[in-house]
Amino acid sequence: INDVTCVADNCTNYELVFERVFSVPGDAAMLYSTLLSPDVFNFTAVPFNITWFSAKTGQEMRNETGRILVLQETLWFLNTTLDDDGEYLAIVRTPSQCYMQTAKLVMDQPVAGECGRPRKDSRNVGTNVVCRLSDYIHKLKTYGMDVSVSWYKVSSMKFNALSERIKCFYSDKHQLIILDHYMVKVEGSGAYTCTLTFTLDGATRSVSETMNATVTAEQHFLPPQIHEPENEIIKAAKGSNFTKRCLVFVPGAGKHFVDVIWLDKNKVMFDSEPSDRIYTSALRSRTQDEPKGEWLELLLNFSELRQEDFYLNYTCRVFNYQGNSERYFTLLPTDPNIILPIGLVFGGVTVLFVISVIVYYIFRIDIVLCFRRAFPVLYTNKDLDGKLYDAYVAYPSPGAFGFSEEVEKFALQTLPEVLEQACGYKLFIAGRDCLPGQAIVDSVDENLQASRRVLLLYTASTFIKKRHTSSTSTSMNRALLEGSLKVILVELEEITPAQLALFPESVRHLRKKQGAVCWYEERRGKDSQVSPSLSPSSRFWKEIRYHMPVRGKRAAYPE
Repeated sequence: INDVTCVADNCTNYELVFERVFSVPGDAAMLYSTLLSPDVFNFTAVPFNITWFSAKTGQEMRNETGRILVLQETLWFLNTTLDDDGEYLAIVRTPSQCYMQTAKLVMDQPVAGECGRPRKDSRNVGTNVVCRLSDYIHKLKTYGMDVSVSWYKVSSMKFNALSERIKCFYSDKHQLIILDHYMVKVEGSGAYTCTLTFTLDGATRSVSETMNATVTAEQHFLPPQIHEPENEIIKAAKGSNFTKRCLVFVPGAGKHFVDVIWLDKNKVMFDSEPSDRIYTSALRSRTQDEPKGEWLELLLNFSELRQEDFYLNYTCRVFNYQGNSERYFTLLPTDPNIILPIGLVFGGVTVLFVISVIVYYIFRIDIVLCFRRAFPVLYTNKDLDGKLYDAYVAYPSPGAFGFSEEVEKFALQTLPEVLEQACGYKLFIAGRDCLPGQAIVDSVDENLQASRRVLLLYTASTFIKKRHTSSTSTSMNRALLEGSLKVILVELEEITPAQLALFPESVRHLRKKQGAVCWYEERRGKDSQVSPSLSPSSRFWKEIRYHMPVRGKRAAYPE
């Protein structure tokens, strides 16, 4: 003992391990020290050595084939004897520190004529009996050892092996061995022993635990019913949060011992902290009287859905004494929202159409003239239609009622200067192009037939009298009745409603139908070196050119 005391000098003492280890001769026993813990020191980074001593003899515990095996923080007794009873000291040394802890092994002598372990774990149960050897199983699993568990029920002073198999649930966090026996009723109370068998240090050993199970009430549970999920496909948006519940109804009365878990790719999802991106809630329950039973609810939460979460099956699995049942849902990304893009496209097309109509309405003359100039090949050559003139210019002749020098000047000077010289049109102007001695009526009829348009020049006084020039009457007749000749109305001065009322009905109708080109508006233009009224690109002349015949491939329009 003095040797142990010397070895343990200046060591931090972590006292006796709370859990005592109980055993009987011939069984295996494992003592375990908790010194290899991050709470004690950083054992993964700091070098250390661990030594076990017997507090009773003061001797260091060393490997003894078939009897003693020292494996770091565990001390194995592979074949215990009554002499092994006592305390054992684990000492861990690092380059700068020393730690010590005591573990206690209690050896019991089996009671003569009694089956099972003399020291039993007594508890009330419903339908499950839990084997208390999970520490052994976990440690053996870390060694890579295979283990097997057998269950026995003590009856009439004999061990009776239970025919039904146990179910094992193992994870990194915990391990349970659960006896799945017949439906436990009050008469099922009694002693149950679980025996763990394993191979260690080349020998097959076993360790057992006996439990006194007392069933306190009748249990009449039917298999649990999973109501949600329903083997369904659920769509959710990437980046959103998502919650799905596993809703289970357990019919019956009393304590049911049903476990509910969520799995992803057959991996149990244990995270239960809201700080985790994927976590499960605490199991919630509520009772129901009709039909009698209990509802269980376990939520699976995603704080943010990512691409890797999709196209997977998430399974809710329920365990109870009758077996397992499970249902799943498949998580898929939501379909693209085509309504919004279609709406945007349709709205954009509508707005574009409205803008195009407005722009065309405002700039239609400029657009048409530009198109004619850019693509003359799209129009036929009007020279091939047998017509001699692009337009016949009709106005009150000298001596006729409504004649004015201003109108005559416009017809004989302004029109030719712009339309003929600047734009290349060919005009027939009465009073300029008539053959000497030719009858007026014959000249008008002949030259109207040879013209593609009629430019009808008038002022407020032109139509005051009922008598008009023959060219005016003939052109209006063809424009309105025959529809063979297009008349372009050119107003040389502003017409009031009272004056318009005195116009012939045919002129009023044509003016209302197609409008008139107003020269008086052009005369209000801004001053410039070249008068706007004589520029082919001014608004008045653009409108005249818009109504004039298309030039076709004959020539391009000058500006």
